[in-house]
Amino acid sequence: MTEDVPPPDGPEHGPDGGQGDGPDGGQGDGPDGGPGDGGTEAGFGAVDPPDWRREFAEEARSERPDLARLCLLIGAVVDPTVTPHTLDEAEIELDRLAGLVPYATRITGDWTSALAGLLGSREGFEGVPADYQRLESSLLHEVLRRRRGLPILLSVVWMEVARRAGAPVYGLGLPGHFVVGFGDPADLNLADPFAGGRAMTGTDAELLVASATGEALDRSMLRPAEPGAIVLRVLNNIRAWAAPRPERSDVALWAVELSLLLPSHPARLRYERAELLVQRGQFLTGATEMEAYAQVMDAVDPESATTIRRRAQAARARLN
Repeated sequence: MTEDVPPPDGPEHGPDGGQGDGPDGGQGDGPDGGPGDGGTEAGFGAVDPPDWRREFAEEARSERPDLARLCLLIGAVVDPTVTPHTLDEAEIELDRLAGLVPYATRITGDWTSALAGLLGSREGFEGVPADYQRLESSLLHEVLRRRRGLPILLSVVWMEVARRAGAPVYGLGLPGHFVVGFGDPADLNLADPFAGGRAMTGTDAELLVASATGEALDRSMLRPAEPGAIVLRVLNNIRAWAAPRPERSDVALWAVELSLLLPSHPARLRYERAELLVQRGQFLTGATEMEAYAQVMDAVDPESATTIRRRAQAARARLN
């Protein structure tokens, strides 16, 4: 899965915008979404807080996963100020925006122009290079509030508004950039929400892929993205944001753990989780998970399995 990357001139340097990030949501938690959010003290009238991880796991594994709900639950895991009311407000905002799409668009089929006029020009949804340095650019409730975000989150807004309005919309995860499409994918009727909804042709898509990868556009890149793949890419972007920020290993950990709750995910994420646990001082748990992953690797890459066991041994040695 290719992560969204900044435009060729690179992101602006400045504050990382990660204020408001919540607890690490991962210390001692297992990737099965078990305990970790804590509970309300026992007493009359006490109410347990929502188990956002459990809700995320259930939604991800449902027959028809709700993309907006999954993206909102990501924000609920990281932001301790999020409540069920916050998520309801976000859903209401998506419904409100869908209600503003001209009804005639269902007849004309000119969804790109209608949504660019509404979401891009009127409502101000677009992206700027500095958004790549802000964690909230990957959190749907913040994108709805700020009208700014990464290409994939702005595309989620477009997709959810268009779907509610009756459009035949889909997401397209091109290398390095996420866009939306309407109608038959073979027609390449595309729009770039990051650019305020600029219409894209097949040639535009080819140039975008060439600039991101140096290679030609392959038809396999034009398959509409499923909700699970979109959510995994969102979490990949969050991990990429946290990677150069060791002080935010908590963010990297919960992003990995949510990824592991998805029905389909790279097996190597289990090793990445083990490394993060060691980095955060949980040497025994991290070493145990490294050894479990090494057993899996024995059958496919014995040399790597040996290296992983050495790292597990080194992690255990740090307990002394």
